Amino acid sequence: MKLSAKTVFTAAVLAFASAGTTVATTDIVSAASASGGHASYYGKRFHGRTTANGETFNMNAMTAAHKTLPFGTKVKVTNRNNGKSVVVRINDRGPFIRGRVIDLSQGAASKIGMVKSGTANVKIDIL
Repeated sequence: MKLSAKTVFTAAVLAFASAGTTVATTDIVSAASASGGHASYYGKRFHGRTTANGETFNMNAMTAAHKTLPFGTKVKVTNRNNGKSVVVRINDRGPFIRGRVIDLSQGAASKIGMVKSGTANVKIDIL
């Protein structure tokens, strides 16, 4: 059974609530559902290496690295500069550069038009 990130967050909130802790569920779900910041990408240098979840990194796949989202989570990443978006699956950890929120594979970065610039201001929606 595959669980969505929203389901995992909701289950965590219910666990806290049943333990007698007060939690505002709407704050947690909305914070997890829509966020954003600066994205970067990684490609050729890491192609063929093992990702944090054990897969072999494919720079042309629609995947991404995120610091905290569960592996397998699908997110829609929208480039705020041009409105282009791509759906990626989280399969790695990162980015490890301050101020960045997600590292896209080169293939995903290409879809939203950020390869030339290297970074982009993005919106992230958990699907």
